[in-house]
Amino acid sequence: MNEFNRSRFTGSLPRGSGYLSRRDMLQQAGAGFGSMFLASMLPPSGFGASPAAETLAPHHTPTAKSIIFLFMEGGPSHIDLFDPKPEIEKLAGKPLPESFGPIITPMGEYGAPLMPSKRKWKQHGQSGLWVSDWLPHIAEHADDLAVIRSCWGNGLNHSNGVCQMNSGSILGGRPSLGSWVTYGLGSENENLPAFVVIEDGDGHVINGPRNWSGGFMPASYQGVAINGSNTPIDFLKTPERVGDTRQAAKLRLLNEINKQHQLPRASDSELEARIHSYELAFRMQAQAPEAVDLSQESEQTQALYGIDDKSTASFGKNCLLARRLVERGVRFVQLYHGAGSKWDSHSAIEKNHSKLCDSSDKPVAGLLADLKQRGLLDSTLVVWGGEFGRTPMSEKGDGRDHNAYGFTMWMAGGGIKGGQAIGSTDEIGLRAVEDRLHVHDLHATILHMLGVDHWKLVYAHQGRPERATQNEGKVCKKLLLEA
Repeated sequence: MNEFNRSRFTGSLPRGSGYLSRRDMLQQAGAGFGSMFLASMLPPSGFGASPAAETLAPHHTPTAKSIIFLFMEGGPSHIDLFDPKPEIEKLAGKPLPESFGPIITPMGEYGAPLMPSKRKWKQHGQSGLWVSDWLPHIAEHADDLAVIRSCWGNGLNHSNGVCQMNSGSILGGRPSLGSWVTYGLGSENENLPAFVVIEDGDGHVINGPRNWSGGFMPASYQGVAINGSNTPIDFLKTPERVGDTRQAAKLRLLNEINKQHQLPRASDSELEARIHSYELAFRMQAQAPEAVDLSQESEQTQALYGIDDKSTASFGKNCLLARRLVERGVRFVQLYHGAGSKWDSHSAIEKNHSKLCDSSDKPVAGLLADLKQRGLLDSTLVVWGGEFGRTPMSEKGDGRDHNAYGFTMWMAGGGIKGGQAIGSTDEIGLRAVEDRLHVHDLHATILHMLGVDHWKLVYAHQGRPERATQNEGKVCKKLLLEA
């Protein structure tokens, strides 16, 4: 592999090559900050993906075309939502039994008393799936849900837990799952990004853009962050004083300058990619405003998502926006709820989770119902969960600590076999014990639904074949409708 081919995989130009840096090139080309922002928002088809990416997928017939990942940041309590544990009732107030062995939490190894759940539990749907009274609306879709009660990971703190759930590693620097999907599959809409992240606006997502980073891949594969405000995408709208004619003329001039610069540098793929990026930015100015315009939706649809209610309006708008994006061919949409680790509940879990469940339950249920009635649920894989769960032991008397040893996530649609609970934690919900699914297994399964074999999805980096699951992970066959 020559230096330029190597640079395409590492995302950097060889030292001493005599070529302009990306920053210098942009400055000399006269690009404004708005254009630079737009230029970063493009699918691989616009950036000129490496030849390796063009031959990667699909490896088999996909059951899903797109992903909506509902990320409950901070760690929702599985034993208060989807994993009832009557045994805790019997042991309430007693220390962790020695038979469960020592447990390490962020607060250290300790023997805090076990705290039972105050929730009321009920079986729902024909499947009889157990869901607590904190999520009555999601419970109505029990027969569409595959609840995975045996998830586990390695991140004990929020930063490394969120990092691993997004990238497979507790250490930053690796591409996010959405970036891997973008690398392998690209977008079905050349006028919109392939990977979009929607922040909920109530706080800053822990780790920030690192969660949707392209890591060691070129920046073209990273996620595009938008928000649920009235202007979801910054700098997208062309100033009125510019107008379409003037904007097109500016882009033609910039394109001519770039092409002149490119003539003696034919092997520089990044420059070719940058030229395409301005073209995408121009196309987005025409299509993206329509995609994020929720006023086009009927009052009935908006009410389905809870947009007519102050407590659910914010996340409801984001869920509706996610549906509009996948409807238009966006491949991977990730929504954060509780940004700033708001699901974290070291104390007052009743107050904390009551508020968060109230603000997210109806929007998520509305998303499932809307996707289903539009015929999109069959082709859209919906994933719900956080970076970890909570301990059965109490903290500060009325809260729960982090628990990465065993927690719950659920999937629906996209070829998932609904109406079932997979795996289990032990009698008190502390550790995953049956059909244990590590984060790598979850990622392998998600990729499988999209038609991607996680062993064959390879990106060459510094002479090493890198994979999304870091040479680990197994597809959970029990989740699949085809199995």
